[in-house]
Amino acid sequence: MGTTWAVSVAAGRIDDPRPALQAELDAIVAQMSHWEPDSLLSRYNRAPAGTWADLPAQFFEVVDYALWAHMASGGAYDPAAGALVDLWGFGAARRYDHTGFYAPTDAAIERVMEQRAAARLSFDRDGRRLLQPGGLRLDLSSIAKGYAVDRLAQCLERRGLRHYLVEVGGELRGAGVKPDGHPWWVEIEGVPDSATPQAVVALHGLSIATSGDYRQYFEHDARRVSHTLDPRTGRPVANDAASVTVLAPTCMEADALSTVLAVLGPDDGAAFAEARALAARVLVRRAGTLDEIVTPAWKALLQ
Repeated sequence: MGTTWAVSVAAGRIDDPRPALQAELDAIVAQMSHWEPDSLLSRYNRAPAGTWADLPAQFFEVVDYALWAHMASGGAYDPAAGALVDLWGFGAARRYDHTGFYAPTDAAIERVMEQRAAARLSFDRDGRRLLQPGGLRLDLSSIAKGYAVDRLAQCLERRGLRHYLVEVGGELRGAGVKPDGHPWWVEIEGVPDSATPQAVVALHGLSIATSGDYRQYFEHDARRVSHTLDPRTGRPVANDAASVTVLAPTCMEADALSTVLAVLGPDDGAAFAEARALAARVLVRRAGTLDEIVTPAWKALLQ
């Protein structure tokens, strides 16, 4: 899926959990990777109109939550925005950092937006299946990494391992304590070239995910083009949110919701987070510096 993973476990002598952990990840890649042409997601994206795809339990759980986030955010989050992701060069092919890439024209963006409007995602929740209306492209990259973290954590807990730190592509979940009795302290990823001090968080039964405009981007017409796209406009976000971090019980929630808040922007994002008692921190670019906005739930957790 284009990233790395790591697991730290505090325990005595144990059976090697790596084969079981790898099997969990292999199942997620086989279902949700847009890097693998034979994954369930890739096959769904290529399927002809009118094709139903039966969903395994993992895929169903991720799509179900992604569609809740889509509805709750008023469309600021959309798992069916794969065509837009590809158009802007942030998919698995025709990447923004490859030779020959160019930013899409307004006409190309409008074409994709019209196609998306005509190809609505149809989710049969009771039957646990998805209909391909024709030309619809799923992209679960803003939630699948967090879900993978949760699956690895559950795999460890099924083996009686209660003290661990799991990381996939920078998203983390921790439980228990280290051998010295201290919790798993992690420093929040900093914004490059910023002097803003970074918060340090104890992941004691918590997950953390960060979305930022500095992770994948390119410069176009003297402005930063972020990989975080607004599905409502078909264009990269331009709301001055440099970094959004969310703490949540599961990493799937933290991963998806950090993207939701990044798209909504500082004001609407803060209102969304406070209405749902989310622990969130937003760093906003202001005249050469970064302003910090934190929710009441964030302050309470860090106390």
